[in-house]
Amino acid sequence: MHVEEPGRRDAPTAPDGAGVTFVMPVLNERDYLRRAVESTLAQVVPGPSELIIALAPSTDGTDDLARELAAEDDRIVLVDNPAADIPIGLNLAIRAGRYPTIVRVDAHSELDPGYTRRALDTLTRVRAANVGGVMRADGRTPFQRAVARAYNSRIGLGGGAYHGGTREGEAESAYLGVIRRVVFDEVGGFDETIRRGEDWELNLRIRRAGYRVWFDPKLAVTYWPRESWSRLARQFIATGRWRGELVRRYGTRNSLRFFAPPLLVIAIALSVVVGVLQLARVLTGWWAVAASVVYIPVLVYVLLVLAVAIGPGGGSGWRDKLWTVAVLPTMHVSWGLGFIAGVLGGAHDTVDTSRLGDRNTPLP
Repeated sequence: MHVEEPGRRDAPTAPDGAGVTFVMPVLNERDYLRRAVESTLAQVVPGPSELIIALAPSTDGTDDLARELAAEDDRIVLVDNPAADIPIGLNLAIRAGRYPTIVRVDAHSELDPGYTRRALDTLTRVRAANVGGVMRADGRTPFQRAVARAYNSRIGLGGGAYHGGTREGEAESAYLGVIRRVVFDEVGGFDETIRRGEDWELNLRIRRAGYRVWFDPKLAVTYWPRESWSRLARQFIATGRWRGELVRRYGTRNSLRFFAPPLLVIAIALSVVVGVLQLARVLTGWWAVAASVVYIPVLVYVLLVLAVAIGPGGGSGWRDKLWTVAVLPTMHVSWGLGFIAGVLGGAHDTVDTSRLGDRNTPLP
């Protein structure tokens, strides 16, 4: 495929009223699926629409609920995704769709009422291949609200545009994304060997093909994070490991912000080693004083976590604040450990087991 300078090719447009295909990969989402489907079907779009749900083998009754929803609305089409991998499910759903514009939806998300109409207008206005907006995390419990606060904070997920950006323009990637099918087909669809970060990798190929990936801050999606500490940690370990794999494959094309969590892990490890050596009196005198510089990054990090916890945003209760103090290091350390493992050894068959429920939940 001929590679051009990113942003120089206009993506083909679709006639107004040509139709929209929503695609949603689903696994163990019974508590969230109905609201996600309802917010999707409530989108007002010119022309016909359909929702293709790629149904992985769930253990919580999601399959039954999906079939119930499909019986209620003939716009819903179910396709089987026995592999349970997100990129495979997305490709299956897109191949089953009929319309020239694809809107990716997550079962943990809810679209603002005017989301799709705005995205279609933006695609046409800037001739982009893919458009995304802001992930607006929210929570229903103190723990989930703390995770949402971390997601929405620049400290939490590194300040990517879709975590709170306000300036419209070309972007590295797009959250979920509204994409022209012809461009999706041209670049080869989702890479089914990548289980996490598949959207970033797809957008990299779109940009390398010369097309624009666009961020529009007026597009907003409500996202419901993981509901327990163990699920959050497992999610971020898997995400970090796959980001490490993407660094192995694509090197410096990855943003520098992805390297912050592993550097934090290294700083914590060095602080522990120096502390032990100081307590054992192996490091004494000026050597001990000089080595204490390793504590500075960790101290700065602790102060940043406390600032986020007691600052504005999120829930105001003391439990929300305490959970924020626990959640931020959980996200960063889990991601950093996964990243280091991914860079050193690759991701291989790593999966996000947080999507499979708690550890005592029987797996398919």
